[in-house]
Amino acid sequence: MVNRVVIGAHYGLRDWLVQRISAVVMVGYVLALSAQLLLQDHPGYDAWTELFSSQWMRTFSLLFLLALFYHAWIGIRDIVMDYVKPASVRLVIHTLVILALMIYSIWSVEILWGM
Repeated sequence: MVNRVVIGAHYGLRDWLVQRISAVVMVGYVLALSAQLLLQDHPGYDAWTELFSSQWMRTFSLLFLLALFYHAWIGIRDIVMDYVKPASVRLVIHTLVILALMIYSIWSVEILWGM
């Protein structure tokens, strides 16, 4: 009998599930936005302004963006952990990616509610 000792962060199942859930949120947003565009007679600036002035669309857009950022973080983190071997370089890349995603999150809130 083989005695397996699991050492490390145990991210596998949780991150797999988060990526699937975030993908479902993103697909739902794309479908809702596509349906909205298809149902409009004359999509233009006024229609876009009216659509994104509603609270539900801003909230759904922010949820989409946060799901996108978290989805991207998991993917980038896994790629860096697999292919970048020096720990110091990995730390720098992780730090830069986290900072960029945090700035994107703040910028997203500013864009959606900063009118």
